[in-house]
Amino acid sequence: MTNAPTQAIGNRTVLLTGVTSDIGTAYLEALIRGGANVVATDLPSLQDAGQAVTEKADAAGPGQAVFVPCDVTDDDAVRRSVDIAMDRFGGLHSVINNAAIYKALGEKRHLTELTCDDWDLVLRVNVRGTWQVIKAAAPALAASGDGRIVNISSVVARKGSPGFAHYVASKAAVEGLTRAAARELGGDGTTVNAVAPGLVDNVATRMLNTNEYLETALRSRSVPRAMASQDLVGAVLWLAGPDSGFVTGQVLIVDGGGLFV
Repeated sequence: MTNAPTQAIGNRTVLLTGVTSDIGTAYLEALIRGGANVVATDLPSLQDAGQAVTEKADAAGPGQAVFVPCDVTDDDAVRRSVDIAMDRFGGLHSVINNAAIYKALGEKRHLTELTCDDWDLVLRVNVRGTWQVIKAAAPALAASGDGRIVNISSVVARKGSPGFAHYVASKAAVEGLTRAAARELGGDGTTVNAVAPGLVDNVATRMLNTNEYLETALRSRSVPRAMASQDLVGAVLWLAGPDSGFVTGQVLIVDGGGLFV
């Protein structure tokens, strides 16, 4: 699993958000193995962790990586991340919008128990943050001539999973934003797609879900096994690379065949 194949991603510069999550780190390591240059970002409060995973990936090569502290809801910080990609690597070809609030959701609650602050925080990071990164990166992606944007949704947007309505709504909004951005940026040669993972077997998922819920999800899959972060790598790197240039506005579900659309 740790040696998941990489796609034709070499010679591309990629802006990757949310690098300190295990999923974000899996993307980073695969990008570097494939020869990409990566501007890896995460919250300033996670700078030590972000620096550590980025330096480890950079040392392994053959690609290069630099960590930039960045809150995706901060316009100045997002623009600075794009500027660093341009200054250090001479351009920007791909964006992977992985940053999101999930682990911090805490215990599942009925929608009537959520507060306005709960709602606003999740939508601000998961939706507005994704839009802010797209907005800041769009000119640089257009200049590359074959820009790629990969947003990370979730199968809960299709299932309406109970217990975190604000998260479900945010991922449904990411899919709508993906389609709108695909229409608006396609004329510049930029494609915009989303990947919708199923339940990944990691610490965050086990914090938010019971063992019974996880077992039910596993049994519902056509490939009946636990899902690892590395299971997402192939789909994300393909959409972020040169070979997906005529695919846009799509949502690719990666969940072992649990949900068919």
